[in-house]
Parts: sequence; structure tokens; C-alpha cells
Amino acid sequence: MADCLFCRIVRREIDAHIVHEDEQALVFADVNPQAPTHVLVVPKKHLGALSASTDEDGALLGHLQRVACRVAKDAKLASFRLVTNDGRGAGQSVAHLHYHLLAGRPMEWPPG
Repeated sequence: MADCLFCRIVRREIDAHIVHEDEQALVFADVNPQAPTHVLVVPKKHLGALSASTDEDGALLGHLQRVACRVAKDAKLASFRLVTNDGRGAGQSVAHLHYHLLAGRPMEWPPG
């Protein structure tokens, strides 16, 4: 999707503080952090939300979670929360699948 905010970041049309990049994923700092560590893990492939994924995206979805673990390990995070919102009602503000990796403060439960 040409005008998608995260697709534009992936294409480097918009600046971002990039933490990790590989062939399938980009990880960058959230511009409105909700924790001392708050990065977004996004696929380079445009998917509007997790619910837009198909069985063919299974390997990509697993890869995104492994990337989140790698970023957390490299940052020496003792623990972290990984969350995705699916749809406006769940709090998704950008229609591109992304995982929030949050750490550095106590996480409450329930989260919502």
C-alpha cells in the first residue's frame, strides 16, 4: 500500500530510529513511547492487521516474533511485553501489522 505510514518508513521515505533490519522485518523506535523501551516490529510486506494474514504468512509471523526476541536479547532486557492490536476497536492506529515490544517498567494486568 503506497501511502501506508509504515510502508513509507520501510522504503525510507520517512525517517525513523531503526533498531534492526533484515530481509523481512524492520524494527524501529515508537514515536510515542509507552515504556522506556518501546519499539515496533513490522513486516516489510504490507499486511493491514494480524487478521489479514493467511496460512502462507505463517513463517513471516514466526519470524517477526523471533526478531522481537533477538532485539530484546540484544538490548539485554530481562523481560518484555509483545503485543499487537487488531482493528481500531483494539487500538490499532496504523493499518499495517506491527508488534509493540515494551520493556523497562512494570507491566500491569489486565493490559486494557
